[in-house]
Amino acid sequence: MTVLRSAQLAIAAAALVAAACASAQRASLAERVERLEAQAAAQDNAQANIELLNRLNALQQETASLRGLVEQLQHDNARLRQALREQYLDTDSRLARLEGAAIAPPPPAAEGAVTAADPAGAGAAVPTAGTPATPVAAGTAAAAPTGVVAGVAHAPLPGPPAAPMTERELYDSAFQALREGEYAEASRRFQAYLEAFPNGQLAPNAWYWLGESYYVTQNYAVALQAFQSLLQAFPDSNKAADALLKAGYSQFELGRSAEGESTLREVIARFPGSDAARLAQSRLRTLALDLP
Repeated sequence: MTVLRSAQLAIAAAALVAAACASAQRASLAERVERLEAQAAAQDNAQANIELLNRLNALQQETASLRGLVEQLQHDNARLRQALREQYLDTDSRLARLEGAAIAPPPPAAEGAVTAADPAGAGAAVPTAGTPATPVAAGTAAAAPTGVVAGVAHAPLPGPPAAPMTERELYDSAFQALREGEYAEASRRFQAYLEAFPNGQLAPNAWYWLGESYYVTQNYAVALQAFQSLLQAFPDSNKAADALLKAGYSQFELGRSAEGESTLREVIARFPGSDAARLAQSRLRTLALDLP
């Protein structure tokens, strides 16, 4: 009996040891599974972080590329504006040279004859700067506005007042100052011409170049006034299209964009096929490209 009991106890102990070993093995396996799952989750998180970082870098690169593109477009736009401005000034310069060569001086008047530049006949003095303009007879021509632009002081021309100048000489003097870049002096001389010959043969041209002398010096308000005076007094002159175009440009420079756009469309409608109409169309296309 004693031996049998001892054997039973030994078997029971062995069973307990086996059960403990099996339990330990199961615990070890569960821990390993948990560790593997934790490692897999960590790898997934790392991969997700890497993908997120790559996506963020790609977005940063795309943003930098877009920023560079915007800066390039802004630079190109500024260069285009400058090129257009230079083109306008070059066109005006060419017109100035052509005008100086194309308008021939009037033939000398016969002794005692009455001419537009010398209404009183040969030997009569022609008004100079600082002297009253010759009155226009009723019914001879439409009334033109005064030669002095409102709000702008008019200084007399240099030189002795005893030396009168003909209409052509006074105009050529002003035009020469404009061609030499003496814009302030040119504006004074054109105003002197318009005071003396408000309805002269070259009055429309004088009004236009008076406005131009102010436009190139960025005095856009007075330039606009001169261009509008030309259009009011000489709506059918050969300078009307250019004056209307420059009036639109002046309005844009003054921040009156809606009026400027309307004026440019009026140029296209009133003077189709002209150089002024083509320039107006080009300016409107440029404005359309500037819209967001």
